[in-house]
Amino acid sequence: MYLWQTARRRQVIWKSLKSDLLSPVKRVAIVKLMNSGKLWFLAKALLTSAALLAGPRAFALERWFYVSQNLWVDQNITNVLGWMQRASQAGYTHVLLNDSKFSRLATMDAHYFRNLNTIKQAASNLNLEIVPALFPVGYANDLLFNNPNLIEGLPVTNTLLVVSNGLASIQPDPPVSFPGGNFSNLNLWSWKDPNVVEDNGAARLTDPNGVNARIVQQLTVKPFRQYHISVQVKTTNFLTAPRVLILGNGLALNYNNLGVQPTQDWTTHHVVFNSLSNSTVSVYFGVWGGTTGSLWWDNATIEEVAFLNLIRRPGAPLRLETESGAPLVEGTDFAPLSDPLMGSVPYAGVYDIYHTPPQLHLLSAKLTNGIRLRASWYHAVTVYDDQATICLSEPATLTLLLEQAQRMQAAWSTRGYFMSHDEIRVMNWCAACQDRHLDAGPLLADNVRTCASILRQVNPGGRIYVWSDMFDPNHNAHANYYLVRGDLTGSWLGLDNDLIIVPWDYDTRAASLQFFAGLGNRHVIAGYYDADPTLVTNWLNAARPYTGISGVIYTTWQSSYANLETFAQILANYPVPSLWRTPRLLASFTTAQTQLILEGERGHRYFIQQAYDLNQWTTWTNVTANDATLTFSTSPLTNRSQFFRAACVQ
Repeated sequence: MYLWQTARRRQVIWKSLKSDLLSPVKRVAIVKLMNSGKLWFLAKALLTSAALLAGPRAFALERWFYVSQNLWVDQNITNVLGWMQRASQAGYTHVLLNDSKFSRLATMDAHYFRNLNTIKQAASNLNLEIVPALFPVGYANDLLFNNPNLIEGLPVTNTLLVVSNGLASIQPDPPVSFPGGNFSNLNLWSWKDPNVVEDNGAARLTDPNGVNARIVQQLTVKPFRQYHISVQVKTTNFLTAPRVLILGNGLALNYNNLGVQPTQDWTTHHVVFNSLSNSTVSVYFGVWGGTTGSLWWDNATIEEVAFLNLIRRPGAPLRLETESGAPLVEGTDFAPLSDPLMGSVPYAGVYDIYHTPPQLHLLSAKLTNGIRLRASWYHAVTVYDDQATICLSEPATLTLLLEQAQRMQAAWSTRGYFMSHDEIRVMNWCAACQDRHLDAGPLLADNVRTCASILRQVNPGGRIYVWSDMFDPNHNAHANYYLVRGDLTGSWLGLDNDLIIVPWDYDTRAASLQFFAGLGNRHVIAGYYDADPTLVTNWLNAARPYTGISGVIYTTWQSSYANLETFAQILANYPVPSLWRTPRLLASFTTAQTQLILEGERGHRYFIQQAYDLNQWTTWTNVTANDATLTFSTSPLTNRSQFFRAACVQ
């Protein structure tokens, strides 16, 4: 285990010297080993040495390409093999591989694993390194296939129910409705944009031409209650997606897409939101920056609902009591309650916006008509088109992540894995999370630290990659991020500098690269994104001041490989600075053995030298790397300090 990851951690020093102080070709990595009694200390810094390095030579970046396919389908295997063949011929070195089935390998048949072996054999023949993606905690629908109740949920507190004929039904508290919801009198709304007009009892907007077109109602609600909105929509050649947006204290409370087609007859669409801490909300029906076509709104309704997409797990408890505070017992006072449609239509891990909620059936004869009850629970919530986040705190989640890592290692046995910690948009609401008394940043830091530990357990010495955005204060690691409770600041404290960061936000590229370089992390840059392939040079230019830039990914979300060769040629022609060749030198130990770990790139030659005084250096080893990570055993430590330094010379 790495020393700075244990309870015996004492000191780690990482100093990045400015490029105007050192010539890039004189950068080396140094590690100091010292034995003091029973404690071993490590200190590391980036220092200079003119003696080690020869003149600068061409340095080839790792060239990655992204593939996301259902590998059970034979035609997809044929497609992937074709892309791999082209990529190998173009000089690519790595495949970032994703498949929804990676989250449910326990359900896969022999046919699927034969297809995996076909991919593995082809990668070996083509000298391509496969890096599988796992831990999709932000886009967790595939993980949630195993247990839909592990979705992160929002709290509902003290909803009023009234007993009638053996059922407890919701009593709106307070009653809520849209004045003028039939749109026959637009003056009943709080305000509207001038281009929203009345048209035969509906609200119409036509050809907004870039101007916002909205009609808004401000409503009084109860904090932490669940509300359902329905509205009818008709369109004719309307090219911009309309939205129903609910704002509370200026912050959005919902993010789901309506799914309106450019041309459709009257269709009912649904929105569900949690009021969270708000007593008033503003409900917008409208379009922001619309272009052309016509859209009509009609028959808008709102209601408070109970038990819609109800979550049942230990960290999301259901509480039911009389209004006087006497608790009711499930199975004794009321029938076991669940929502059978939650996360299961059309299959497990898929969450719809609205369906008829389940009813609460009472068992106790003491619960007679008219008795008022109060219910608290947690409900599932998704973002955009059914994006679901898994709870980061429920113990069953960690069990599921460990099982995935073990099954992936058994299936792939790769050098490295890619942690899919990106765009985690719902977090830190359920009791399992809140009982930990952590802000969002420390909560996420703990999770990524745990996930890295899992991978080191199942794949010792392997490389670990992770998306940048949730750990970057220039990107998503801040307060008021979607439906995250609290501030994501400090999430990056869960990243030890052995993790390789994959920055992907083009607009914040300079600040992001600088931030993670300051933490001491290496980078693989995710470029392309189905845009102009030449834009990758702007990424590379922004990265020139920093060490540890090891590769670039041809990242396509559209499975479009038309520019695969062009992108590779741009990388091949780029004048890579020698600074990027600087290796990292780490150390690990057990009670019996000390090891040096050199992180560089395959195919390059490295020197490691040793000294006791930082002056008299002798060659310790000289090796051409057959892997990106090399491990060397050292002699037992004495009471003398011992220094090692490494550099890439070819």
